[in-house]
Amino acid sequence: MKNFYRFFFHTPFYKIVLVAVSGCYINNASAFRNTTTNDTTPVSTQKDAIFFIENIKNLKSSPYWPHVKPDLFLKNLKENIYTPLSIYEGSNTNFCGYAALSYFPLHDDPLGYAKFMLELFEKGKADFGKVLIQPSPEIMQAAGTLKFKGLLDIRPADQIWFLCLADHFKGYINFFNRHYDAGDENTFWASVNYAKFNRMVKKLFNYAITARGFDLMHPHIFDLYEYIIAKMKTGTVVLYLNNADLYKKKHNTVRPAIPTHFVILLDIIKTEDMITITYWDYGFRSLRQITSAFFKKIVFGISCCTKKISHE
Repeated sequence: MKNFYRFFFHTPFYKIVLVAVSGCYINNASAFRNTTTNDTTPVSTQKDAIFFIENIKNLKSSPYWPHVKPDLFLKNLKENIYTPLSIYEGSNTNFCGYAALSYFPLHDDPLGYAKFMLELFEKGKADFGKVLIQPSPEIMQAAGTLKFKGLLDIRPADQIWFLCLADHFKGYINFFNRHYDAGDENTFWASVNYAKFNRMVKKLFNYAITARGFDLMHPHIFDLYEYIIAKMKTGTVVLYLNNADLYKKKHNTVRPAIPTHFVILLDIIKTEDMITITYWDYGFRSLRQITSAFFKKIVFGISCCTKKISHE
């Protein structure tokens, strides 16, 4: 975070505004419209994925991932398919954006996810959606070696997944650090800004996205609760939050008012001036009750991700 504070507080204001605008998404359906006739979102069931993964026996070591044991890799894949809410970004990493977007393939196309991961493990590269993921040699050497990250230490498939996404997708936030070095999972190299998150979901999973938000400013929405309720009826809603404010114990503590976290919104209820949100926060469900004003204070982005369905 030191690099960000140095950039933020020592950069002329007009440059910060340009950065914020470049990292924002405003509600613009045409920006995400694909005019092809066969433009549907791939879907499969958990049953499909379980049948596929359980028929894989004696997975051999991969020359591309020298530090990843095939038995642990396969075990990790099975855990994600059987319990998709268990995927976890790891302690003290900046992988939260990649963990959040993992919700989509694990719930809507787990078979596609499993096939991609197996091909990536066996061949060192694979296509996912409209993207060819071909990690750098540094990524291949790092996967399986991350330590002191909690449960992520023993989940090499998740290490591969997160590292490959961070290696492939870049945003303005990666300007000062575009190439992986040991320990970069804790730095801005692994971070995800708002525009980058929406772009990844669109290119990887082919969802139609309606997004309102910015990296440094709150979205201009009069009634945030009613807007979110309406969007939840059409797709999965992702909130881009100031996580430091959401979880800090002393609300009079001064902290930078910037968003740092993506969560999948599962439910939202308003009672008088109180809002109760239930959301998936990587590894578990969380429930928080906060005032409407505080909710508006911590929300910087709302992305509604809707599967494209064939009308044939």
